[in-house]
Amino acid sequence: MLIQLDPPLRRALLLVVEAAAPLRVALVGGAVRDLLLHRVHRDPWRGLPDLDLVVEQPGSEPGTPAAHRIARLLAELLGHNLRRCQLHEEFGTAELDIDGVLLDLATARREWYAEPGANPSVSYGSLADDLARRDLSINAIALLLDAEQLEQAEAAHADVLESQLLDPFGGREDLAARRLRFLHGHSLQDDPTRIVRAARYSARLGLELAPEALAQWHHTLAAWPWRRGKANPSGSPGVPPSLGSRLRKELELLLGREPWPRALELLQQWQALELLDSGLQHDRTWRRRLHWAQRLLALAQLPPWPSEQWLMLALLAPLADPLALGDQLQLPHRSQLTLRGLVRLRHWLAEPGLEPGVSPAQLSLALERGGLTPEAVILALVSGPPGVWRRGLLRWLLRWRSLASPTSARQLMEAGYPAGPALGEKLRELRSECLDQERW
Repeated sequence: MLIQLDPPLRRALLLVVEAAAPLRVALVGGAVRDLLLHRVHRDPWRGLPDLDLVVEQPGSEPGTPAAHRIARLLAELLGHNLRRCQLHEEFGTAELDIDGVLLDLATARREWYAEPGANPSVSYGSLADDLARRDLSINAIALLLDAEQLEQAEAAHADVLESQLLDPFGGREDLAARRLRFLHGHSLQDDPTRIVRAARYSARLGLELAPEALAQWHHTLAAWPWRRGKANPSGSPGVPPSLGSRLRKELELLLGREPWPRALELLQQWQALELLDSGLQHDRTWRRRLHWAQRLLALAQLPPWPSEQWLMLALLAPLADPLALGDQLQLPHRSQLTLRGLVRLRHWLAEPGLEPGVSPAQLSLALERGGLTPEAVILALVSGPPGVWRRGLLRWLLRWRSLASPTSARQLMEAGYPAGPALGEKLRELRSECLDQERW
């Protein structure tokens, strides 16, 4: 089955190629990979992912990124038809919206890593350099674009693809073998979050991690200085601060966009959850925990969370010190507050003087005055609180917290209660009486 570029996309690519002339422009990354999987290997068509274009930087003009010059030229030529043109000075990239077609235009660059896991040093380079900096061979394939090709009605004929493809790392061969292979022997040492990316692609595309890739991961893990469980993991030698942020972003993509049960299963199978915490690596309850966290959030009719953030919290919930890992991953403020609530709730439930025979009103008052959120209670429920409290916490979450005084403030005032603290106290008293009529 032929995949043709629809007219708006073909026109947008043609405009970029003409604006870039005589510089080479290539479509790279997931679009080329998925097109080959569908055209050559008959995979189901998943639709074009983000469209990433790379333009080579002329050696005689190292200053202004080529992508920025092209974007500015398009802005002059297209006017209002260029709906978005955002330049990123730090990376030499541009985000374009040409009549509704979204494109990411990057200046070709080369990267090198001064230390394991650090952000790479970057300089502009050739298209070959840009392909060499990528994670997996299947993502290091480029489709060169030219005006004649894009003007053809069937731009995706197999012979056209073959003649225009750049594949210096054997990505097509790996696609045919349904395998994932890193570009070089120190790919994971440079950036260990690539193992999470491999799990994402394996789960989504049904590809297997090559034996040599798995061996590289085990070697990297054995030598890796970040070990959870130390008093100060962020102070471990050689661990750059940026690693946690990159790891969080990869995990969010895994949890938000991919078949996450399969992806997490693969990470555990590869011993890759050790990168987060050894407790997660040996955890056999994560699937049930994440399922119930989603279900209880819906049953409690709480404001929605981004699914990747909520699943992340459920993943980390049973750890001995989820706050430390949450801080290392630089979780959003709301997520970190929820983890703090979970830790407070655990400590409160473990207090020796707390009797399990408290009434519904007493439990509700303690939770609410302690500022504990329903989300923290859900995380406590799914990560295994003391069994004696499970029923009470669940009843508070799904019913008790929503119960109000059977008599309203207006009715009390009509009966002669003055507005003020006494009115509030009476409302709480009436609510407590109502709560204590509930079954534990």
